[in-house]
Amino acid sequence: MKTTAALLAGLIFLFASASALGDKPMYAIAIHGGAGTMPRNEMTAEVEARYRAGLQQALDAGYGVLEAGGSSLDAVTTAVRMLEDNPMFNAGKGAVFNREAQVELDAAVMDGATLKAGSVASIKHVRNPIDLARLVMEQSSHVMLVGAGAEEFALDRGMALVPNTYFHTERRREQLERARRGDRMAAITLNPFGPDPFGTVGAVARDGKGNIAAATSTGGMTGKRAGRVGDSPIIGAGTYANNATAAVSATGHGEFFMRWVVAHDIHSLMEYKGMSLQQAVEEVVQKKLRAAQGEGGVIAVDAKGNLVLSFNSEGMFRGARDSQGRNEVAIYPE
Repeated sequence: MKTTAALLAGLIFLFASASALGDKPMYAIAIHGGAGTMPRNEMTAEVEARYRAGLQQALDAGYGVLEAGGSSLDAVTTAVRMLEDNPMFNAGKGAVFNREAQVELDAAVMDGATLKAGSVASIKHVRNPIDLARLVMEQSSHVMLVGAGAEEFALDRGMALVPNTYFHTERRREQLERARRGDRMAAITLNPFGPDPFGTVGAVARDGKGNIAAATSTGGMTGKRAGRVGDSPIIGAGTYANNATAAVSATGHGEFFMRWVVAHDIHSLMEYKGMSLQQAVEEVVQKKLRAAQGEGGVIAVDAKGNLVLSFNSEGMFRGARDSQGRNEVAIYPE
């Protein structure tokens, strides 16, 4: 009798434990720090360690928001803000120069629960463009503001502006000079910090309430024309989120991502063709973009918290973490 009672008690405990685990809210986050041509033989161990450390710090910061019960929107903006402040990445401090030796920044954020979005482009004096994009979403009747108008809005909302020189770094200036001399390969190489991707940073997340969000920020392309805007701040191209399907942040050659409306195309394949997130991402990144010779990748999360990180380039700085124990950062295919 005692043996039977003990067995029953054990089964009840295991059932209760499984139920508790099943009831635990699922939350997840993925980040990226750019994708593109990054030869392994040009990536030293020291440089790789610095990139991985930067990715892990941003990933942990965003995950910490989710773990504390915060929103997906807060998680993605927190992670992207940290990447903007890290001069290893092409967003915010350390962003690339345009042909006029100025830094112009783009960013966007989208809330999958409400389909509200905010974006800014061609701004030169806002320390964290992702914060201004969120202000546009939450405190204006617009979706996108650009240039001087965006910065005037920032001042109206109490944001302090910084001189453009705040964003400048010597390695980016050297990169611009080499590009001006026509050294194409040098234009995509960071010295002394190793290979340079198509620079963009981004994050996607699902919180414990089931809401998803996406955020993306970039300095664009080295030597770009003043006023050039890429896919990052274009809702549906480089950034998109919809609770019904997925949140997506893209990185790569922006002109292709705009013309193929990459982020929204992933959403559409899921909504109209019933594809899974994995299937939709592979269809767009590995088939459509490859066929068009559009290089880059995306990070995405669906309504259930499934994460997909996919790229068709040599590498993509990326990280993923969720409440089921996943916690990883990577650069090359692994």
